[in-house]
Amino acid sequence: MDPTLLRTLVQVESNSIAHHEHTLPAAPERVVSRTYPAVPQQDPIELQSLRLSRNETAPSPSAPATPREETDLEMSAPATPAEPADAVDALPTLNNPPKNKFRLASCCFQNFLSGLIDSAAGALIPHMEIHYNIGYAVVSLLFIGNALGYIMAAPFVDQMRQRLGRARAMALSQALIAAAFAPFVSAAPFPAVAVGYFFIGFGCAVQLAICNVFCANLRRGTTMLGAMHGSYGVGGTLGPLVATALVAAGAPWNYYYFLTLAIALFNLAFSSWSFAHYEAEQADAAQAGSDPSAAAAAGADFPSRSPAVQQMSAMLVAFSSRVVLLGAIFIFAYQGAEVSISGWVISFLIAARDGDPSTVGYVTSGFWGGITLGRFLLSPVGARVGEKLFVYVLVVGAAVFQLLVWWVPNIVGEAVSVAVVGLLLGPVWPCAAVVFMRNLSRREQVSGLSVVSAFGSSGGAVAPFTTGILAQAAGTFVLHPIAIALFAVMVLCWFGLPGSIKRRTE
Repeated sequence: MDPTLLRTLVQVESNSIAHHEHTLPAAPERVVSRTYPAVPQQDPIELQSLRLSRNETAPSPSAPATPREETDLEMSAPATPAEPADAVDALPTLNNPPKNKFRLASCCFQNFLSGLIDSAAGALIPHMEIHYNIGYAVVSLLFIGNALGYIMAAPFVDQMRQRLGRARAMALSQALIAAAFAPFVSAAPFPAVAVGYFFIGFGCAVQLAICNVFCANLRRGTTMLGAMHGSYGVGGTLGPLVATALVAAGAPWNYYYFLTLAIALFNLAFSSWSFAHYEAEQADAAQAGSDPSAAAAAGADFPSRSPAVQQMSAMLVAFSSRVVLLGAIFIFAYQGAEVSISGWVISFLIAARDGDPSTVGYVTSGFWGGITLGRFLLSPVGARVGEKLFVYVLVVGAAVFQLLVWWVPNIVGEAVSVAVVGLLLGPVWPCAAVVFMRNLSRREQVSGLSVVSAFGSSGGAVAPFTTGILAQAAGTFVLHPIAIALFAVMVLCWFGLPGSIKRRTE
């Protein structure tokens, strides 16, 4: 190429570049914000902080730092992964700690004894009336004494657990129950027997509240509670069988209570051993965990030396809880219906159906056998279906079969219907206890369950006592409208209870 032509081309290209060269744009003037009274105002977004977080370059020391507010996007991001919204407590299992399996067995044996005590009353009441020459109204004082024991125990259960620990509290409850059998085995005058039922109620209230809290806080709590309360049904099934067999063989009615005394002494030793060092194990597990809030919540469950004022304050908090109040009325109606049916259905069959006292006593065993099967077989179904819906179905079904017991004038058909009523009522307590525990904090659990148990036992006394008074005046058929009315109260209370809340780490 000609050098002159090349020089001309380079000169033209250079002039073109110089002609199109632009300088960097100047910074725009600050925009004046406009305020509109009808529009909500927001803080300006600091783009500098967003640019820094994107480019990951720190400002120079001489540059002024942009103020960081809590509303900044960068400040709102957590430094560590957040806990999932549905996170729940890590629950102990049946095998971890290894001693839990023996603790569950201890709870089952204690409930088994309660079933033996409660169910035998229906079969032994006719013989006690003959022995003491008393009527329905006077013998119903046994239920009142039992209820007073539960009610008196409610304010003290949590204090006993905190001051004595679970092992000693359970040992004390079994010692009270064993001592209460002294008037029974000696066939003492009837007032002494009624006082004995008071101490039985006090001891059973302590063991029931502690056992419910322990089982509900295990993994698969509904199944564990079903096993525990199913053991109550086993005792309820065997109690009338043994009692009826003894009196049919000519033995005095009080010989039955030698059996319950022996089991109470066994429970005294077994519960003391199985729950020994329970609080220390839970404290170690809480300290080993990574969540400090869980450790603090677990520590609140151990024995403490808090003042009595704080303990009574916890009880007042439990009384002010809607879950506790509705749950207490629910269990009041449930246990009232359960004990009324088991305690008076034999008298109904004898008076209204001309049943043989030596054979109809086994109908109560069928009722408690249904409760046992229901708690073992149907409680896991409630966990899968949902406790809230499942209880509705159970209570309505129990009311229908209770109507059949009332309207079908056939002892065999009534015996089958009574057994079905027990089958449907069986899972109600375990399912209800799980719903209560989900909606109570750790600090409220023992005191709240104590209140619920106390009201339940008072229902198990007031309803049978009322049935006895009305039966004395009108006839034993009053059992059925009373039971159906109690089922209606259960449905209303259950409607007001929340069922979907999961208790989170506190």
